[in-house]
Order: sequence, then structure tokens, then C-alpha cells
Amino acid sequence: MSTTEYYPIGTPGQKWDQADKSAWFALQSVKRSYQQQVLTKVLKLAEQFTLEQYGALSIDAARYPLYALKSQNWHSSKPTVLITGGVHGYETSGVEGAIRFMQTKAQAYAEHFNIVLIPCVSPWGYETINRWDPAAIDPNRSFYVNSPAEESAALLAYLAPIKTQIFAHFDLHETTDTDNSEFRPALAARDATVHDNWNIPDGFYLVGDTINPQDAFQKAMITAVEKVTHIAPADADGKLIGVDLAQFGVINYATKALGLCAGLSDAQYVTTTEVYPDSPLVDDENCIVAQVAAITGGLDHLLSIA
Repeated sequence: MSTTEYYPIGTPGQKWDQADKSAWFALQSVKRSYQQQVLTKVLKLAEQFTLEQYGALSIDAARYPLYALKSQNWHSSKPTVLITGGVHGYETSGVEGAIRFMQTKAQAYAEHFNIVLIPCVSPWGYETINRWDPAAIDPNRSFYVNSPAEESAALLAYLAPIKTQIFAHFDLHETTDTDNSEFRPALAARDATVHDNWNIPDGFYLVGDTINPQDAFQKAMITAVEKVTHIAPADADGKLIGVDLAQFGVINYATKALGLCAGLSDAQYVTTTEVYPDSPLVDDENCIVAQVAAITGGLDHLLSIA
């Protein structure tokens, strides 16, 4: 039975029209501060890194500026690493993990890599704790030419001059219980489709690229994260979120075909991290540390094979 029957917006069996999307938007409210909880930390990092504003959200340009941080000792001889957080604004440790990496680890790795960090791709989503943007569009299905998502389009435009130089891309995400309780039902209602809920994996996992999985790279990150938090086991069908396991703690997606942030470039090494913040075995700090461990584990692997 379609989950549209249980969602309070829209007509079951019919895709949302603009009135439905407006009704959804009207229900959203600010629950935390992008300025206080994100920008204050990002702006402080301008003392150590190059801070660049690459846009602002039209819903409130003053409230939602879009920033990037870049390592200062940039050189064409070094491979370029891209780290993105907050593509889905509600996934807190993606934002906090990206910032923590820059605060604690990035300077050491900047000796070997050019580093570009986008701390929060979707600041409105961050404040309202949403997967979608104000137009009810998922930014993480919108990384393609003429993107309908303002957040995705702005990032693509900013990265265009260096897109071909990106060697590795770490996209930091979470899988939460609200994926089943709110976001998948909303998606089913919006698109008038059936989305059967899957078991939310209890633990950390990674999503690689189906056509370029880089198994050793993914394994190195899992090994690093295992030291700080638990890795999600496969479900009874040998899957995570409905996808067959590629190796312990790793599944693969068609990143480009799906318009995912991880597929925005032709980087040789790509991963999407997935932290489970609702597990009774973790807390907020543990989730942040897991994100940092994934990045450092991946970068250490790249250095080891250089």
C-alpha cells in the first residue's frame, strides 16, 4: 500500500502540484541556527584557510550565505580533495564532521593535498532539519546540468573551474530513523509512488560508486572508523537500505545516474559516509569523530599508495 495514504499533504495517487509544495513549505520551521552553530566556526577557520563565498540562498541571502574553505598552500602538483557536508541539511554530523576535520586534521594533510571543503551545502535544510530544500527538491538527487536545486547548482558552478582536478571526494551523510518516519513517506506522497520502508542500518556504512567502487579505498575507511564506532551489519537479506552488500560496511550506488553529490566530478576516489546518529551505542561526539575517521582513513590510504 502506498505511503501517500498516510501523509498529510497531497492527494493519494497524484503527484504534488505547486499548491501541495507550498503547503509543505508552510509547515516547516526554524529549529536551530546556521549562523550560531555553523558560520561562527567556519568564519574562525578563515585564519588558517582561504574562505570563499560562492553564493547565497535566494530565500534569504543574508541569512544563508554559502561558503567554502580551501587550503592556503595550493599547488598544481598536489592532488585535490573535495569534502562536502550538509548536502542534506538535517544530517548534523556531516556538517560538524567536515568542520572538525578542518579544525583538527586538515593542516597536516594540506602538505600533501589541495583541500576544498564545503561545510554546509544546504543551510536552510540545516536550520529546518530537512532533507529537501524550500522548493521540496532533494539536493542530493540534483547534481547535474541545469539543476533545479539552487544549492546543487551553486556548488556545481563554484567547482566548475577545478572539477577536472578533483582526485578524491568525501561526501558526509547520515542515515536516520526519520528517513522512514518522515522523509520516505514524504517522497512517496510527492511523487505518487510506493516506497516500502527498509530497515535502518544500526551503525556506520559507506556508499561507493557502482562503476568505480575502489574497494581497497572503501575498506581502509571502514577499518579506520571501526576504531571509533560500530559498523552496520547487513540485514537478513544481505543488504543495507535495500542494496546488496559489496563488502563489509559498504554498498554501491550509481552516483552519476542518480544525480548524487558524490557523482558531481570524475574523481578517481569517491565515497559517501553514512553515520547512524539514532543508535543507542553512539552520541553526537562519536558521530562527528566517525566522520573525521572516515576522511583521515581514506586520505591515509591514498598516501600509502601514492
